[in-house]
Amino acid sequence: MPPIRNPILPGFNADPSILRVGNDYYIATSTFEWFPGVQIYHSKDLANWDLVVRPLTRKSQLDMRGAPDSCGVWAPCLTHDGDKFWLVYTYVTRKDGSFKDSHNYIVSAPSIEGPWSDPVYANSSGFDPSLFHDEDGRKWFVNMMWDHRRRPRAFAGIALQEFDPAAGKLVGPRKNIFPGSKLDFVEGPHVYKRNGWYYLLTAEGGTSYTHAATLARSRDISGPYELHPQTHILTSKDAPGAALQKAGHADVVDTPDGKTYIVHLTGRPVGHKRRCVLGRETAIQEAYWGTDDWLYVKNGPVPSLYVDVPGTHDDAKYWAAQHYTFQNGLHKDFQWLRTPEPERIFSISPQGSLALTGRESIGSWFEQSLVARRQTHFSYDAETTISFFPADERQFSGLVAYYCRYNFFYLTVTAHSDGQRELNIMRSENSYPEGKLDVPWPEPVPIPNEGKVRLALSIRGGMRLQFFYALEGERELRKIGPVFDASILSDECGGHQAHGSFTGAFVGVACSDINGTAASAEFGEFWYRPVKDGGDRYEGL
Repeated sequence: MPPIRNPILPGFNADPSILRVGNDYYIATSTFEWFPGVQIYHSKDLANWDLVVRPLTRKSQLDMRGAPDSCGVWAPCLTHDGDKFWLVYTYVTRKDGSFKDSHNYIVSAPSIEGPWSDPVYANSSGFDPSLFHDEDGRKWFVNMMWDHRRRPRAFAGIALQEFDPAAGKLVGPRKNIFPGSKLDFVEGPHVYKRNGWYYLLTAEGGTSYTHAATLARSRDISGPYELHPQTHILTSKDAPGAALQKAGHADVVDTPDGKTYIVHLTGRPVGHKRRCVLGRETAIQEAYWGTDDWLYVKNGPVPSLYVDVPGTHDDAKYWAAQHYTFQNGLHKDFQWLRTPEPERIFSISPQGSLALTGRESIGSWFEQSLVARRQTHFSYDAETTISFFPADERQFSGLVAYYCRYNFFYLTVTAHSDGQRELNIMRSENSYPEGKLDVPWPEPVPIPNEGKVRLALSIRGGMRLQFFYALEGERELRKIGPVFDASILSDECGGHQAHGSFTGAFVGVACSDINGTAASAEFGEFWYRPVKDGGDRYEGL
């Protein structure tokens, strides 16, 4: 079989945790402030992956209203103990400054589709938890420790404590089992057992260009742990020209025939500013166990763009245009922000349209009506049709390319203060910490007070964004506004430019009514069309 091309989960799919049950593989990835929480994908061949469930769907499991950008659900770990699935995750309510308020929870389910339980609270001492099921039946909860004093480091090491599922809590002493290497920022722990050794795989170096996966081992789960001869078994930190950058935060899986693979976080920068416009993605590498009982990445530690796996990737599916209609509800590709009460922000109208209820302003951390899907290609077109009849400038709705409250482009149907409907482009480009709209605004375009409006955008090479529109009855789209710098929809520009922005670019629809009268906008369809334009060397264009 020909090798597949990384990443296996393109677009915002960070912090992968992989699991095999029989012949089925599953990967769980972080969702941060996007609801429902945690993405779980399924595959039979490690090449083709389908989203099968987002398990955190209820208010009793997750309510992120008020959580800042890039907080929310961090680094889930998915395991199976032979009886049921277990998922551990962190809910972060604050990440900036000296403190990180991070609360760790455990849920379980008899099958991957659920039903998933209400969460069991574990602790709040750090983040990136995992659950290890030992051969003797004991379960161990592992997470990084955060020290606000920074004595000597804020990333204070990896903690181990037993979890009692019958009691529903952590029991016994907590021990710091691994301080990390000199690279610092030790996090993302996973424990494995093989040939009498306990292996501890961690992420280090932050989550940007110095990221790495570090391996250590011990004869006792509580340590002491010795470092791998290479220290970092996977990293791009010393290979700035590699196609896959930011390699780290990894997890290990074995195939039924005994081969070993590592899935890991990665990013693909574009332009001279090296911005990863598709966010942090998931890639895979072949690995092997040496005669010294250490794990090595094949052709590593720098990750390979092309990798042999059991399956062949379906490129036609990857490049297929996606036409979304809403008669049967919201497609699984879409998510919304923070709230576990989606009925307050969207519904399906009797006509089968997606009806957004105008709530707070674009970029609100509490309740904004924004429904969107991931950007998974460097070049694409998006289009929708809107029915919206605003009364004034405080009601606006339309098509948005969104990263966070500080970085978005938003083509809106709104009205002047005299009630005349018009098209306006709102944008926020690197507005942290104020979160202001950029001025001057592009000149508004008056439009009739009746009729639907087609709204569209194109992004090319992850770098250039152009908006378009057409009035009802018109076939040809017309440009509106200038060409914008789409690369600001990236981790490097998310308000915290080093190791602090963690999500990815989305495209979708939004509606705000800051009069508080809950004006409604209806969207009859949504198109997402990948474009092969020769603009990106990593997609083989």
